[in-house]
Amino acid sequence: MYMALRPGALGMKVDGLEAAIKLARDNGFQGVEFSAHEAASLIDARGADAVRSLFHDSGIRSAGWGLPVEWRRDEQTWRKGLDDLPRLARAAAAIGSDRCSTWVMPCSNERALDENWKFHVSRFKPIAEILGEHGCRLGLEFIGPRTLRESQKHPFIHTMEDMLRLGSEIGPNTGLLLDSWHWYTSGGTVDDIREVDQKQVVYVHVNDAPLGVPVDQQIDNKRCLPGATGVIDIRGFLTALTHIGYDGPVVPEPFGNPASWAADALRLIWRQAGL
Repeated sequence: MYMALRPGALGMKVDGLEAAIKLARDNGFQGVEFSAHEAASLIDARGADAVRSLFHDSGIRSAGWGLPVEWRRDEQTWRKGLDDLPRLARAAAAIGSDRCSTWVMPCSNERALDENWKFHVSRFKPIAEILGEHGCRLGLEFIGPRTLRESQKHPFIHTMEDMLRLGSEIGPNTGLLLDSWHWYTSGGTVDDIREVDQKQVVYVHVNDAPLGVPVDQQIDNKRCLPGATGVIDIRGFLTALTHIGYDGPVVPEPFGNPASWAADALRLIWRQAGL
């Protein structure tokens, strides 16, 4: 595992890939998340070797990229995203990143569970196939808080087990974006993680939860730096990932705080987990 930065997860805006790489390097991260659209445009303008050098010369890894397909919207928009995806996946693979991810709402006002399940399989299967053609993987994030999953008419999947079942129907290169917050709020355990094949964990987010709030009352956008409160068993979370052999990025997602604070928090939980 290695520490990676996604500026947006800290509420930060940066001016392009080079600024993000510099921010990651200056604050002691080993990797940075990037936009596949920007990477493809830079490759078109400068060539893949030049873009790879941006990372290599700074000692920063190309950690991963958000799924650049508007799969939740109407069919025409989704199909347009599918048409663009081969170029974007090829660009990401060319700079050494095979990890792509997105999140899945745990509820819906439009579709009951069975219909929603079929909808997600039908939308994600072609995406996963295109990603697979370029050696890339798809990580799907389940969303755990009860306060969110009860906010709409129809419940949908919100646990690691159910997301793994959904992924198995989508394709062999589909797994988890595993977030410690959603693992905690969904009632996940350390043993649950230890039973997962490392190939099924594509990406990892870490954070902590506020003190004094029952788990069923936690609010999704009210988070803390990883290890700050001890509400979430971050040591158990990381040691379980170590046990299964996860070797990818670990990204802090507290929805706030400077990059330096996030890096310090990651170094602290690294020590707590004996990494």
